[in-house]
Amino acid sequence: MGAQIRVYKRRIKSVTATKKITKAMEMIAASRIIKAQRQVEASTPYARELTRAVRAVATGSSTDHALTTEVPAPARAAVLLITSDRGLAGGYSSNAIKAADALTQRLIAEGKEVDHYIVGRKGVAYYGFRERPVAESWTGFTENPTYADAKTVAAPLIESVVKDTAEGGVDELHIVFTEFVSMVTQTPVESRLLPLSLDSVAEPEEDAAKQEILPLFDFEPSAEDVLDALLPRYVESRIFNALLQAAASKHAATRRAMKSATDNAEDLIKSLTRLANAARQAEITQEISEIVGGAGALADANAGSD
Repeated sequence: MGAQIRVYKRRIKSVTATKKITKAMEMIAASRIIKAQRQVEASTPYARELTRAVRAVATGSSTDHALTTEVPAPARAAVLLITSDRGLAGGYSSNAIKAADALTQRLIAEGKEVDHYIVGRKGVAYYGFRERPVAESWTGFTENPTYADAKTVAAPLIESVVKDTAEGGVDELHIVFTEFVSMVTQTPVESRLLPLSLDSVAEPEEDAAKQEILPLFDFEPSAEDVLDALLPRYVESRIFNALLQAAASKHAATRRAMKSATDNAEDLIKSLTRLANAARQAEITQEISEIVGGAGALADANAGSD
């Protein structure tokens, strides 16, 4: 019985130590969410104004540009998947991967070849384990992405879109990431970045009745040159926003997972404490029974000798 109590005490000590770790990780993730939210909010004005500029160029010119012209029969598409570098975030990365798999299957069903570009060690490990080809991958910055990271990711993607499909280029660019909705809600989303259309660059907060009426522009030196300079920056800003959204979502998922682990540890400690108390009570009861039984036997022996 004493050995059983010692086992319970060791388990309680171990779970208590684990609880301290998960609680600390929960608090760290909570503090990082605030920073990530501020970064998302700070990037919004730039993305909004750049979106308006793209809309102006797209509606104010009739130039056929590789980044805005729809291909009649697209043959190849690129999919950029954003996952995390670390785990302990519940189903964060797996949900994004599932969304990317669903998108891939849909594109294949449409008769398109798919090139995968992966951000984050979890996505790289997933595709590597299943021996799926990856055009390019990036790791090491998912928890605190910078605009330079977004430019690094965007460069080969834009190059693939500009390049002819016969030379290994793609006709479409899609992105899959986890959108940060709130502290408790993060949703995997997918969207097509290129080629652009008026619908794809419209601001989501504006309904059809409130769309901004854009003025007419004269482009110098030409609308094509403006598109060459503007649209890559638009793609970079979209990828940067997606990286920031994904980082905030990852921290929120980590916080939620660590809170769940802390709560489970508390429940386990309570359960083990009850079991230890029950074992201790049983041990005390057994000792009392043995004492009473021994005293009774001694009394009977004394009575017999008399």
